Amino acid sequence: MKIDTVHIKPEKNGDLSFLQITDTHLFKDLEGALLGMKTLESFHNVIEHALEYAPSAGAVLATGDISQDQSKTSYLHFAEQINRFAVPCYSLPGNHDIQPVMQSCLSSQGISHPNVIESEFWTILLLDSQVQGKPYGFLSDAQLDFIEQVLKAKQKKHNGKSVLICVHHHVLKVGSDWLDEHILSNRNEFLALIKKYTCVKAVLSGHVHQASDVTHENVRFITSPSTS
Repeated sequence: MKIDTVHIKPEKNGDLSFLQITDTHLFKDLEGALLGMKTLESFHNVIEHALEYAPSAGAVLATGDISQDQSKTSYLHFAEQINRFAVPCYSLPGNHDIQPVMQSCLSSQGISHPNVIESEFWTILLLDSQVQGKPYGFLSDAQLDFIEQVLKAKQKKHNGKSVLICVHHHVLKVGSDWLDEHILSNRNEFLALIKKYTCVKAVLSGHVHQASDVTHENVRFITSPSTS
């Protein structure tokens, strides 16, 4: 599996600040609604809030389910709002996204989809847990090999870098029977893999449309609410 890396400069004190945007579920139709919520209007309101209260973010992490109807226009709606920030945006797919459409449309608007982001003190991995046509997640052998390849290199170099892993599907159950049916299905294999590497500090997900923040075996697992 090819490693596609981008580099990002940290703040003066070495920190990285990210704004996570997830599960926008946008439609081609400007009035498109999901469960009664006009998703573009809600997304616009979230962006307005973020521009006021999180203007110092160094980059945006878009953690999947950008589109609900898989239309080109829905991805362009996303880019139009995200590009109001004068910082890079890095995206990964969710279960609702059609990757060729997503990648083509977002790339045309300056939004990239690397699988590694490198900084002075942090390495961020962006994973693909999509199973086409299914709501649950799964990490292929290629994805698991990629994770191990990167983590083994970090551990071997003893360079003191910490690792943040971003993946659309949640890894730890959130206590919802419905949502936990659609969890990362080979999460035990993933957990066993990262347990071998102390450089892994956090795992960031979307998918569950709610906030959670749990520490499990010295790794912090965080999910963020949906904009929709």
